[in-house]
Amino acid sequence: MARPAKLAKISDLFCCTTCPAIDDTCVAPCEGEAPQPFQLHDIPCPPGLHTNLIEPPDMTQNIYDDPIFFQAYSQMGRSLGGLDAAPEWPALQALLPPMNGLRVLDLGCGYGWFSRWASEHGARQVVGLDVSQKMLATARATTSAPNVQYQQEDLEQLRLPACSFDLAYSSLALHYIKDLPGLFAQVYAALVPGARLVFSIEHPIFMAPRNPGWQVDAQGRQSWPVDSYQQEGERVTDWLAEGVIKQHRTLGTLLNTLIDTGFNLRHVQEWGPTAQQIEDLPALAEERERPMLLLVAAQR
Repeated sequence: MARPAKLAKISDLFCCTTCPAIDDTCVAPCEGEAPQPFQLHDIPCPPGLHTNLIEPPDMTQNIYDDPIFFQAYSQMGRSLGGLDAAPEWPALQALLPPMNGLRVLDLGCGYGWFSRWASEHGARQVVGLDVSQKMLATARATTSAPNVQYQQEDLEQLRLPACSFDLAYSSLALHYIKDLPGLFAQVYAALVPGARLVFSIEHPIFMAPRNPGWQVDAQGRQSWPVDSYQQEGERVTDWLAEGVIKQHRTLGTLLNTLIDTGFNLRHVQEWGPTAQQIEDLPALAEERERPMLLLVAAQR
């Protein structure tokens, strides 16, 4: 078939008969048809849906498509072993609702580990979004479930359909986002009332230093420098590759952004390994010296 002159974005692909809105005017759970599997280039845009969409000038740094970064990342334990290789996964999983029948949005889906897990545990439909073509290529190659779709999207420019998801999830992606208030607003509008946003993010204490790294005193004791904590903004580090850009916010700013968006905080955990995890993997003991990760569950 001929390719339409104007191609659909993800916000055009989930309109249902009950709630066709794509902005934040929806106030009730949609009860229309479930989102259907789609092929991006086969669906023309419905008239008028893009009239109010303005693309922001800032785009997320796509470091994961850097060949050096991607090669190094692909050899990490969590890249090879998936969710079970991430020590914070049991704590993060405990924040999730039962998957049965849910429409799930996976923000920064990477290799698709969580998207596949959600499908395997009964999710009705899963949409995984990522800016990286390399990550998505791996996700598609390792996913066979027909109810999981992957889409390349820049989370800085994301436009989502209103009241179309029962759960939004993100693992270690949100610290790359400059316009986090804008993204939270999109996610809030895309969730049905009562739905949850569950995410992990690098802890502000971990991200704050201009030159992060353990410091060791004369007695061999490790400490983590916390400088420039109140100076929010870009942090440029050399992690797997040079010039990786992350966005530091104080803990208060992060949580208040959720509250100001309209979310109700349900759980906040400054993650640290359990005694059993340290016994199984002693190298994790240093993670008790400072919080590296923050786990959050919020409800619309």
